[in-house]
Amino acid sequence: MTKSSNSLDQRTFDKLRRLYIIALSTIALSVIVSQILIRAHLSGQESDSKVINVAGRQRMLSQKLTKEIVSLSAETNQENRLLLKNKIKETLHIWELSHNALQNGHDSLGLPNKTSKNVSAKFSLLNPVFDTISFASKSIIKKIENNPPLPLEFYLPDIDKVKAKEAYFLTMMDAIVNQYENEAEAKVDWLRKLEFWLTSLTLLILLGEFLFIFWPAAKSVKAVLADLLSAEKKAKKMAFDADELSRSKEKSIKELRALNRVMDETLLFARISPNGQVVHFGDKFSRLFKFSKFNESALFWNVLSRVETEQLAIEELIRKFKKTGWQGEFKATAKEGRAIWLEMAVIPFNPTEDKSELLIIASDITERKIAQLEINRLTEKSFEEQMNQQKIISSKIIENQEKEQNRIAKDVHDGIGQMLTGLKYNLESIDTKDIAKATSKIEHLKALTTDIIKGVRTATFNLTPPELTDHGIVPAITKLTFELGKLTGKEIVFFNKTDFNQRLDSLAEINIYRITQEAINNAIKYAESTHIIVSLSHSKKLLSIVIDDNGKGFDPDKVKHVKTGDGGMGMTFMKERIKYIDGRLFLTSEEGKGTRVTLNIPLN
Repeated sequence: MTKSSNSLDQRTFDKLRRLYIIALSTIALSVIVSQILIRAHLSGQESDSKVINVAGRQRMLSQKLTKEIVSLSAETNQENRLLLKNKIKETLHIWELSHNALQNGHDSLGLPNKTSKNVSAKFSLLNPVFDTISFASKSIIKKIENNPPLPLEFYLPDIDKVKAKEAYFLTMMDAIVNQYENEAEAKVDWLRKLEFWLTSLTLLILLGEFLFIFWPAAKSVKAVLADLLSAEKKAKKMAFDADELSRSKEKSIKELRALNRVMDETLLFARISPNGQVVHFGDKFSRLFKFSKFNESALFWNVLSRVETEQLAIEELIRKFKKTGWQGEFKATAKEGRAIWLEMAVIPFNPTEDKSELLIIASDITERKIAQLEINRLTEKSFEEQMNQQKIISSKIIENQEKEQNRIAKDVHDGIGQMLTGLKYNLESIDTKDIAKATSKIEHLKALTTDIIKGVRTATFNLTPPELTDHGIVPAITKLTFELGKLTGKEIVFFNKTDFNQRLDSLAEINIYRITQEAINNAIKYAESTHIIVSLSHSKKLLSIVIDDNGKGFDPDKVKHVKTGDGGMGMTFMKERIKYIDGRLFLTSEEGKGTRVTLNIPLN
């Protein structure tokens, strides 16, 4: 009880001290505010004398301008007229500048940019007269500067206008000067009233502090006791929340384990360290390469091949792209010596803050690659036979590729995607406001889950979209550009210029989609572009798709189509696909000026 009582006394003392500080601060604040208001008002009055001075000068300038203009009618010498013209021009410039500055303000002249309603009203009456004098003066200057100079008869109407308007201008300027002076006096009166009210306010604040701060201080002890009781209730609630959080954490761990099992069975999935050491090898991967999971010290490239050159190539690929990630094709060799072609994505991620790993997601494309190699072999035969066989094999490549990608897309969507989404929503529903350590762990699990979702989306994005088979080429390209833009952060825009909405043959749609997809991916990966525009238009017999980017461009004549894992086969497959559907492909590029890929496909 003694310790609790001492704590209570200390809290009461602290609260009273805060109240005194608040009281003194309020008084100080009222003094500061009063000084600020007074100084602000005084600073506003600093420009009053300048305004009155400039307004008075306007009367003198108008008289001077009229005098100089009237002098023209008596001057017969052309040189003297030119001298008078220059004086008129100079006087007119100062007169117009001062007139506009009085209404709109001017920093150099120290004039404010605001005027009262009364002054503005008087200027509204004066402005037509000012405009008449100004226009007549400029007309006189223009006629004198005419080559050859015009005779005096041409000036006389403008001179008469100036003389006729001068008296009214002087009268109105007198009224404006008087208005400025009256407003300056009104400001002084207002300042006196401000000082009186600020003094009254300070006294009122002192009275209010006595009634509402010092007197209620005695009641603060009761409020402190109420706070202690409330804190006890909160402590009990925190203990209950901690138990709920622990149960949620256990549930999340179970879901993560289930997710890992699904990925092992669905994809060729593995995790390796940045130096290539196997951390985890999925069941499907293990069966394909007959890898024992107990061999924890194995290197990834030694598992995938027994051929030294292939091992070196895979090792170089992993070391080169361990920070940036990579996606492409390469050849591996199983233990029995069978060649296996893989389409693989390497995705860097951080399972913990101080640990980094590489996520490997691959698919077996051996059948497709064998068919591709068969195409290369057939190139040595006659042209007619080559073209026929090439179409058959190309069809087989496309068919196998689409089947494989459809299968993987279904597995990923039905398995991984749903579990990842469920896990993420479950984690986000946890209230972790008051438990710092547990919150940090759960937040990390959320971030890890998000990274895995991004990795799986990246690896599976190139699979066949349902929009293509269900709705056609236009919705599919629309979805493609939107998703790639969101995924890469680049500005990727699709324009259907002629509102094309026809359905084409399924193989034609697949090939058009894949060529467009490859062209956009090339612009993202190699062109260093920030904006990509996909335009679609059609006529009665032709469908045209143009892919433009603002990347670094290149010299098409210097391009070497090297068939490596970095996608060197991309242009070859684009040409094969466009040839298969009897279309034409055009590539235009220049270093520093971006790239354009144009597809022309006949419409039956």
